[in-house]
Amino acid sequence: MSYYFNKTINGTFEGIIDKVTQKLKEEGFGILTEIDVSETLKNKLDVDFKKYKILGACNPPYAHKALQAEDKIGTMLPCNVIVQEIEAGVFEVAAVNPMASMQAVENEDLEKIADEISAMLENVIEKL
Repeated sequence: MSYYFNKTINGTFEGIIDKVTQKLKEEGFGILTEIDVSETLKNKLDVDFKKYKILGACNPPYAHKALQAEDKIGTMLPCNVIVQEIEAGVFEVAAVNPMASMQAVENEDLEKIADEISAMLENVIEKL
């Protein structure tokens, strides 16, 4: 089992960020955090890095269920989705596979939630 779902698509970086955000919204996710890795590496290390953003996606009803099932699961939230430049005009979008992450947690209630969230995130990637 892979720890992520991914797809390579063409477009502009900001256009793809917007499209990913919209597809996540359609599945009930909002963006809690947005980390511009290339900007952070430039500011902290004076290193040039490709366009790369991490979107911290959260589906509040499922996050609530997960936290009720396993109070330490917050260490694995939110669900990260990345957009990275492969070459000019070509980008990879990848989302975490919560089922892979949950293999470390022995909790049947959480497994069902992770399965549903995995299907939703995979659907986002497929629709891009």
